[in-house]
Amino acid sequence: MTLLVACGLHREAAIIARPGVVVVAGGGDSARLERELEAAVAGAFAVLSCGVAGALDPRLRAGDVVVGTLHHSRHPGPVPGSTVPRDLRPEHARHGGPRDEPGVTERVGAGREFIGWLARHLPEAYSGTIIGADTIIASAAEKAALYAQTGAIAVDMESHIAARVAARHNLPFAILRTISDSADHALPPAALVGMNPDGSVALGAILKSLAKNPAQLPALLRTGRDAGAAFRALGRALGALEAVGIGRLDLRELGLDMR
Repeated sequence: MTLLVACGLHREAAIIARPGVVVVAGGGDSARLERELEAAVAGAFAVLSCGVAGALDPRLRAGDVVVGTLHHSRHPGPVPGSTVPRDLRPEHARHGGPRDEPGVTERVGAGREFIGWLARHLPEAYSGTIIGADTIIASAAEKAALYAQTGAIAVDMESHIAARVAARHNLPFAILRTISDSADHALPPAALVGMNPDGSVALGAILKSLAKNPAQLPALLRTGRDAGAAFRALGRALGALEAVGIGRLDLRELGLDMR
């Protein structure tokens, strides 16, 4: 059996890949990501959304690690514990799908145990809910509004898709992300066009955007520096989890019946 992992970029996939793990990079194409996760789900013991994310919680800085579950849109407002110190993590609520997809909450199995396993082995991680979005949340104002509305601590573009696939197959689901842009950092235009549909870096589009608007260079350099911190943190987190067997978990650790 394997762990099925959803991410966005080829660079993330290269960091995540290891024995016992099947990685699918979405590249910002949610429909393709869902199709490819469905094609790979046979034989999976759990689904993990993993990679980098944007911070919504103002405490989070580039390189911070977050673990948790998907924000459930039927219950807007601050999530209890989302702003407490990392050593006071609350018990996690069960997660649901984006936009109140019927039945997602009820169909996902053993998510609490999987999240708890991640939190135990990544003691420096922040815990809370993460929200999935179909587009990049780029501005500080958008991030602040989303945080005020939901209480989710971070946002990415794959978690809601991965949660939906996990729910469909009644598999344990969790999210492990590292922060690539803080809540007060607005992503420059070049960063918004920097990903190809296959998850690779769109260098030509970045250079074209930069040529049109050279003034964005300082913000772009910060974005690159912060993304580097996030990728390094992701590598360290996955290394720590590999040491305790993330690709070969005993299903009893996830609260599943072995019979």
